[in-house]
Amino acid sequence: MTLLSPIFWVQAVALAISQIWANKVRSMLTALGIIVGVASVTAVIAALSGLKSRVLTEFESFGANRLLIFPDRPDNAPRNLYPWEEVRLKERELVELSQSCPSLRTLTPITSVGASVQYADTLLDGSTITGIWPAWHEAENRAVIAGRPFNGIDERERRQVCLINEEAAGELKLPRDPVGEHILLGGRRFLVIGVVETVQQAMFGMNTSSAEIFVPFSVAAAMQDRTFFFRIVAMVKSPDVAEEAKSEVRFVLRRMRGLRGSDPDTFAVAAIDQFIEQFKALAAGITAVAGGIVGVSLLVGGIGIMNIMLVAVSERTREIGLRKAVGATPLAILSQFLLEAVTLCLLGGIVGLLCGQFLAFVISSIPNAGLEEASIPGWAVAMAFGFSGGVGVLFGMFPAIKASRLDPIEALRHE
Repeated sequence: MTLLSPIFWVQAVALAISQIWANKVRSMLTALGIIVGVASVTAVIAALSGLKSRVLTEFESFGANRLLIFPDRPDNAPRNLYPWEEVRLKERELVELSQSCPSLRTLTPITSVGASVQYADTLLDGSTITGIWPAWHEAENRAVIAGRPFNGIDERERRQVCLINEEAAGELKLPRDPVGEHILLGGRRFLVIGVVETVQQAMFGMNTSSAEIFVPFSVAAAMQDRTFFFRIVAMVKSPDVAEEAKSEVRFVLRRMRGLRGSDPDTFAVAAIDQFIEQFKALAAGITAVAGGIVGVSLLVGGIGIMNIMLVAVSERTREIGLRKAVGATPLAILSQFLLEAVTLCLLGGIVGLLCGQFLAFVISSIPNAGLEEASIPGWAVAMAFGFSGGVGVLFGMFPAIKASRLDPIEALRHE
C-alpha cells in the first residue's frame, strides 16, 4: 500500500483518532492551547467585525452624497502665519459657496453655543444650542414631527425661535405638545416652534442621543463673538459629482482667501465615503494586530503538541520498531506521526471554533453594546483551520522525523 493510496490515508486518520481516543485526557489537555487560541482569535475577530459593521452602518446612514467643510490650519504651520481669524470659515464664504457651486444641492452651517436653558423652575446648565439654516433638515435627514421647521424669514430677521427634540422637552418638563411654549436660552426668551425627531446612535457602546435645541444660525452667531466657529454640511446633487463638488468648493474658498498655487489649503473638504475608507483601513489594521497578539496562544499550544508527540514517540518505540520490521518505510512512519499531530490540532481547532461561536453569540447579546452584528466571518473560519493545521505540521514535524529515523533493531529492544 503506497502513500498515494486513499486507503492508506483513511487508515492513518483512523489510527490517529484511535490513539487520541486512547489517551483522551492527555489529548484534551494537549489541545487546550489550540482550543483557547482559536476561540480567542475568532471571538476577537467577531467582536471587531460587529463593531466595524455598526460604525460603517452609522457612517453610511449619513449618506454617500454628503460633504463636510471645516477650517483646518496647515500641518506644522506656525500660528502667526495662519491665525484663527483667517483660518475660520466666514459668513461671506458661506453665502458664496451656496451661490457658486452648481454641484451642491444644498448646504447648511452648523455652530454650537453653550448656554443655560430654563423652562419655569427647570434649569439645565451647560447645554449646547445649535445654530442651523433651514436646509439643515434635508442635509441631516431630520424631520419635524410637530410644529414647523425654520424658514428664510426666521434666519433673515433673527427671530428668537427654536426647535427642540423630544428628550429636551422631557428634561425641561415641557407639556406634551410644547409648540407655542417659551423657554429661556442664555437668559433670552425663545418661542418653541417645532419638535425635531430624536435620532439615537450608539457609537462604541455609548448612546450619543441627548437633549437638542436648535436656533437660526444668524441668532446663534449673534450670541457669540465675531471669531465664532462653524462647519458646513453640504449635499451634492449626486454621488457621481462628489469630486466635482469638492473641486468647486476648493476653488471658491481658495479664491476668496487669496491663496495662490503653492499655498496650502486653510480648510478641509471631506466626503463621508472618504471617512468610510479610512475607517475600513483602520479596522483591518486593528483586526490584524489583535489577531496576531491573540494568535500567540496558538504557538504556545503548538509547543504542547510537540512535547506530547515526543512523549508518544518514546512510549511507542517498540511499536515503531515492529512496524519497520514488517516493512513500514521511514516516510510511512513520518506521515503517521505527522498526521496524528495535525489531526489533534484540527480537532482542537474545531472545538475552539465552537467555543468562539458561543463567545460571539454572548458578545452579540450584550445589551447596549452596539455589537448585535458580531459574527465569525468565513475567512476567519478558514484562518482558524489553516492555523491549526499549520501548527500541527510545524510542531509535529520534529517528533515525526525522530520516529522515522529510529533504528528498528534498537526500537525492538527498547523497554
